[in-house]
Amino acid sequence: MSRPARKPFLTAAAAVLTTLALTACGTTEAPAGAGQTAAKPSGPVSLTDERGKVELPAPATKIVSLEWGLTENLLALGVKPIGAADVKGYNTYDTVMPLDKSTPDVGTRGEPSLDAISSLHPDLVVTTNDLPENVIAQIARQTPVLTLKGSDSADPIAYLRKTVTTLSEATATQDQGRKLLADFDTKVAAGKDALAKAGKTGAKFTMADGYTTSGTVTVRMYTPGSFLGSVAKTLGVENQWTGEGDKVYGLAPTDVEGLTKISDPATTFVYAANASESDVFTKELAGNAVWQQLPFVKAGHLHRIPDGIWMFGGPKSATAYVDALVDALT
Repeated sequence: MSRPARKPFLTAAAAVLTTLALTACGTTEAPAGAGQTAAKPSGPVSLTDERGKVELPAPATKIVSLEWGLTENLLALGVKPIGAADVKGYNTYDTVMPLDKSTPDVGTRGEPSLDAISSLHPDLVVTTNDLPENVIAQIARQTPVLTLKGSDSADPIAYLRKTVTTLSEATATQDQGRKLLADFDTKVAAGKDALAKAGKTGAKFTMADGYTTSGTVTVRMYTPGSFLGSVAKTLGVENQWTGEGDKVYGLAPTDVEGLTKISDPATTFVYAANASESDVFTKELAGNAVWQQLPFVKAGHLHRIPDGIWMFGGPKSATAYVDALVDALT
């Protein structure tokens, strides 16, 4: 299974936007317990994104989100998108901030529908620059588009802060944005303290997910430049996969033989999977001789993190991962 749903949108999308028969109108409301209401217009907003300047006549209240990480961040800010890409997929892989299942679906993250988007009459569309420029330009002819990176392997945490800050400015939810970031910092401090008390400061770990294509298992390593790898670094633990990944998401594909580089049996192999797909580490690799001889496998140091933590998300996913990693290491 190639698991395209789990991957961030890394490959070039078709230039032609798929037309979907969607005409439902969305509403804007705060998620339960968020304590936030829809932003009320309060004057012009000037933003800078990855394409340049974005000018809004007022804070956006009717937003369509074309990437799951941005959808999570909007929901965490108390802003419900009036439309989103792949609603079912989002609710499968990102359960830390559930999206109302009735939210109009505007197509896939790689091929959104211009007709579906325009039928909702949004005042802002948010996306990442994984979407081809010509597709973004088509959308921007009708609606202002805010374009951010999915991540930045040079400093994922800094870009996380930039993303939350920019979205909060676009939606006049700056107070909630600051709270989200402060809560994340508090969680990191608590996680470091828990590791220290357990004698696990500097504990050795590595993080991965995996999938099969035509019977061949591919393992994706989360380098220190990945979003979750960067979160782990803030906890002071030692990622045993030191190679570089791609420049945006910090992911490094390898095979089972490549895992032989991880030679210390004290290493905890932390991995992500999902109930909607096969767990390759306990099923496809169960009879693999190389896998069975890996030091961390022989030592029983395998730990699957809870489903629903989006590996390219925002402060809510990062906070959930802190808890998951501390639990795995202690």
